[in-house]
Amino acid sequence: MPLATRETSDAWIDRQCARFAEHGVGYWAVELRETGQLVGAVGLSRVTYEAHFTPAVGAGWRLARRYWGYGYASEAAEAAMTFGFADLRLDEIVAVTVPANIRSQQVMRRLGMTYSSADDFDHPRLPHADPLRRHVLFRMTRSVWQQR
Repeated sequence: MPLATRETSDAWIDRQCARFAEHGVGYWAVELRETGQLVGAVGLSRVTYEAHFTPAVGAGWRLARRYWGYGYASEAAEAAMTFGFADLRLDEIVAVTVPANIRSQQVMRRLGMTYSSADDFDHPRLPHADPLRRHVLFRMTRSVWQQR
């Protein structure tokens, strides 16, 4: 995947600001505390496609590969979920990925999210023949979050 240009990065930031303004959720930059180095983005977003679990707010993360395995995704996603449940008073937060993305599923489990194969779904925005069409869904309710 090529690096983003300054223009595409600025456009992405503008979209996140607009999402916060419109929906109260979006993605934040994730930086290393020690250096301020940007390592990725984590946050909440409204699910914008129709599925059996929508309407919904989803947690998500994208970090540069060299920063995987250090707990940054889990730490930042925990903060995003705290914002969603404590500040926004959401009833539920979901997270989705493809079955092969075991690392993201491990983050979801560390967050305390639960999985049921009954929730697996075909992503409606991907073509039928796309090998990444099948997705798994993890969930957490505010009441479960409060009990942790």
